[in-house]
Amino acid sequence: MRTPTRSRTHISRIVCLLLLLISSCPAAEPVDKPKLDELQQAALRYIWNESDPETGLAYEASFTYPEYGRPLAVGGTGFGVAAIVAGVERGWLDRAEAAERVLRICLFLRDHSPRKELHGAFPHWIHEDTGMALRFSDLDDGADLVETALLMQGLLIARAYFDGDGPEAALRDCVTELWEDVEWSWFADRHGEGLYWHWSPNHEFAIGMKIQGFNESLIAYILALASPTHPITAETYRYWTAGAGYHRRSVFGYEVDASLPGAGPAFLTHYSFIGLNPWQMADDFVPGGYYTRNVRHILGNRGYCLYEAPPANRYGPGLWGLTASLVPGGYAANDPDHDSGTVAPTAALASMPYTPHYSLQVLESLLGQYMFKVWGSCGPFDAINPREKWVAREYLAIDQLPIVCMVENYRSGLLWNLFMGIDEVQMGLALAGIRPPKLKEGFPEVVLPLAWDGDEYGAEPYDLRLHPDKGIYRIPYWRNKDGLVRFTLRFASGGAVWTRTDAASAGRNWLEFSPVTCRKGEYMHLYMHCGDKEYRLPLRLHYIKKFI
Repeated sequence: MRTPTRSRTHISRIVCLLLLLISSCPAAEPVDKPKLDELQQAALRYIWNESDPETGLAYEASFTYPEYGRPLAVGGTGFGVAAIVAGVERGWLDRAEAAERVLRICLFLRDHSPRKELHGAFPHWIHEDTGMALRFSDLDDGADLVETALLMQGLLIARAYFDGDGPEAALRDCVTELWEDVEWSWFADRHGEGLYWHWSPNHEFAIGMKIQGFNESLIAYILALASPTHPITAETYRYWTAGAGYHRRSVFGYEVDASLPGAGPAFLTHYSFIGLNPWQMADDFVPGGYYTRNVRHILGNRGYCLYEAPPANRYGPGLWGLTASLVPGGYAANDPDHDSGTVAPTAALASMPYTPHYSLQVLESLLGQYMFKVWGSCGPFDAINPREKWVAREYLAIDQLPIVCMVENYRSGLLWNLFMGIDEVQMGLALAGIRPPKLKEGFPEVVLPLAWDGDEYGAEPYDLRLHPDKGIYRIPYWRNKDGLVRFTLRFASGGAVWTRTDAASAGRNWLEFSPVTCRKGEYMHLYMHCGDKEYRLPLRLHYIKKFI
């Protein structure tokens, strides 16, 4: 008697059912959420627990300067206010207490700072007892327009968030007064050639330093254009993009628009982008969008650390990132062209929106093998020099607080949404010629990492993690018109994992899918079919549902 066999049709139905079940698995428990919660809550303590008890402003550093004591940081306070908003939204801070704290900051800035004699602007540092400007350098004893812009960015985020009555209404009124009093146009060159960084009642514009990109100062120009009371002209803005810093450069295999040589320190992709959403920004100089520009900047920073830096520096996948920080013997702005051997955790951690997998690798190292050496009450210490076996067991406001903000933007986009929802900000962007990107069909916002094989850089699969709060994978893709898109996820060896069809709109869309079953370490390929066009993306999924 013949042994009964299943028909091909029956087997095919079973296979299809299994694939459907795999592709529609519920979201996984997010494994990265506790790590990010711990990081953000720890760094948030720098503004909430360690700020000046009288004014609420952030101290520049956790240590005392011999000459100045503990200066209050203007830009750092802007980051701190934005971090407080994130803390309230996460449920870590009481909303009423947070609103009262931010109101206290605003009232001090309004009534006790030297802003009236500085044309509405603020100095780099404020004396913690007198409220007067502290001399930051020989001629820099007055207004610092970039620090002012970083402060205003945070205050405007708070104004957009705290929309209630009582102290929240008073907070909004005070922020508006501070915002409208800044005389941005006073700092403009009289011939329309840019903004001056500094002005002092004692030395006027003697420093003579103009703000030109690309650096951390984009926010100063956008707010200056956006001002409802003292705006600059579009002609003044054009100076920002007119220099060599807005040229395209090759940075360790990555083509980076608007780039300094070596791209510059990592903080250039952080400070202005606490509020400015790079996903929504492109212009004639960065046509592919500021998001992918920043991704390439950070991947180049990481690529240098992994493949180009001296081996004695002992960088690696779990310890990379060059930016401005404390260094042995002082403070320096580190980047691939100026490498002191010092890694600052903020470089990778505040880059979470750009390189989530690689940033989380650093966080895992800091929470793992390095934790007892580099982790304190406010999270990871400011800097680590593995070559010299040195750790800066201190904190800086301008390094610690952007971690809270940029991680929150990665997780929820909260601060981006608040700031970009302000009408004045949208007007400033429009006057600068900055608009939402219009990109080619496919996966134009996915930047493949490059690895050095000894002879040249070659593309690696895209490393993708589950979203830390949603427990799903998310990939941006673009469609040139409304219509259906068919996706197929396959093993690199050829076997299909699932196939699905989505309705997509013209422009950016998001493919979201649940954890899948695959072989450990195996590459996968995601195929996107639009009519007769096919686009392929090599993937490496991390924290998958089950290893075979």
